[in-house]
Amino acid sequence: MLMPKRTKYRKPHRLSYEGKSKGNLELHFGEFGLQAKEGGYVNARQIEAARIAMTRYMKRGGKVWINIFPHLARTAKPLEVRMGKGKGDVKEWVAVVKEGKIMFEIAGVSEEIAREALRLAAHKLSVKTKFVKKESGGTSDENWWDQKIDHWWNKH
Repeated sequence: MLMPKRTKYRKPHRLSYEGKSKGNLELHFGEFGLQAKEGGYVNARQIEAARIAMTRYMKRGGKVWINIFPHLARTAKPLEVRMGKGKGDVKEWVAVVKEGKIMFEIAGVSEEIAREALRLAAHKLSVKTKFVKKESGGTSDENWWDQKIDHWWNKH
């Protein structure tokens, strides 16, 4: 499960997921991506389930980038406990996702495979998402990726 190695505080305040994401609004690494259409908390189990669903469908072909990490600790008090006596224990780790953030990126597979893999991943997440595609502004990015794949195949 994903979680930070260490944090400054054990039990932080909740962070807001309202509004639009400040960064990571366009694809940087892959050709296809999954973008959040609304804000919310995505916990570590959901991120891992989405990753497994994508890689299984792609039969471990291509490359997957995960652009979110669960930094925020969510706490909860046990059931049937009276109010007071301090904050509850850490229950799960979540990533704060705002509207517009690219959460996952895929490269090295066809659009049909990427679309289906990201659809399967989207079913595992607690936020509404949409499929995005990199605009082909030039051939340099495509040549770069082809060179990288050729280099990898020659090495293995």
